[in-house]
Amino acid sequence: MSTHINAEKGQIAESILLPGDPLRAKFIAENFLTGAKCYNEVRNMFGYTGTYKGVPVSVQGTGMGMPSIGIYSWELISDFGVRNLMRIGTAGSYHKDIKVRDIVAGVSASTNSNYAEAFDLPGTYAPCASFELLMKLEDASEELGIPFHAGNILSSDTFYDTREDTWKRWAKMNVMAVEMEAAALYMNAAYLGANALAIMTISDHFVTGEETTAEERQESFTDMMKLALETITA
Repeated sequence: MSTHINAEKGQIAESILLPGDPLRAKFIAENFLTGAKCYNEVRNMFGYTGTYKGVPVSVQGTGMGMPSIGIYSWELISDFGVRNLMRIGTAGSYHKDIKVRDIVAGVSASTNSNYAEAFDLPGTYAPCASFELLMKLEDASEELGIPFHAGNILSSDTFYDTREDTWKRWAKMNVMAVEMEAAALYMNAAYLGANALAIMTISDHFVTGEETTAEERQESFTDMMKLALETITA
C-alpha cells in the first residue's frame, strides 16, 4: 500500500480512470465494470478494480485540484505500476461552439499553477497528453459515434476568480475550456514514464451562463465514461 491508497500490489490494473468525484468512481464501478471490488476507502477516496469487456481496469477518485490528483497519480504510477491514466471530469467552456455536455480532450494543458516547480526545470514546461491514448480516443469516438473537441485546455488553481475578464484572455488564445487537474497529471506521467490523457464533459458555460447540477455531473455524463473505457482498454 501507499500513503493514500490502501491497496495491495496487484489489486490495481495497469489502466485506470480518474474521476475527481469519488462517487463518480463508485457509479462507474457499479454500472460499467464486471466483478468490481473496492480496494481503497482512505479519506473516502474510493477506488475499484473490475473488468470491462474482459479487460482489467480500475477507477480511482482523485479529489479536486492539482495537488490532489498529483498525489494520487504519483502513487498509482510509482507504487502500483499503473501505465495508462485517463482523467474523466468536468470543465467550463470558453467558446460558443463548445456546448454544455460536449466532450473535450486536452491535447495540452496550460496552467496558472506552480506545480512544475517540483521538477526544477530551467524554463517553462508545456504539459501534453499521450499521443497513443489520443489516437485510441479518436478510434473509440468513431466507433461509438461520440464526437469530441481536441485542443488546449486550462488547468487552473482557482475556481473563483475576482478578475472578470481572465477567462476571455485565455479564450483569445484559443484555450477551449477550464478545469483543475490535467496539467499536474500530464507532468507526473511525463516524469514517471506513463501515458496520460484528460477528457472532460462541459458542465458549465462562461459565454451562455448555462450550468448542470451536481447530480448530473456525478451520474449523467455517461458518453464520456463509455468513451474513456473504450479508449483505456483498447
